[in-house]
Amino acid sequence: MNFDGIIIGLISFLIIGLFHPIVIKGEYYFSKRIWPIFLVVGIVFLALSLYVDNSIFTASLGVIGFSCLWSIKEIFEQEERVKKGWYPKKPR
Repeated sequence: MNFDGIIIGLISFLIIGLFHPIVIKGEYYFSKRIWPIFLVVGIVFLALSLYVDNSIFTASLGVIGFSCLWSIKEIFEQEERVKKGWYPKKPR
């Protein structure tokens, strides 16, 4: 039996779940100005995924990379959610 698909699915689920609080805390502490960090980290992880032979590891790096890139969009949406009062605003 090949469990690679199940393992990759579980890892993807955990990574995506981990990025939800990272986006919330990132926007809270650094505002939307943190987005370039997500861009650079995402590109780095995607580039690393090109050079790894292990299918589980390369898929995990790709998921992290694209999760970073998706988080850029979420950072800007998180700012809107804070304006609506759905999340606390950091006192400045």
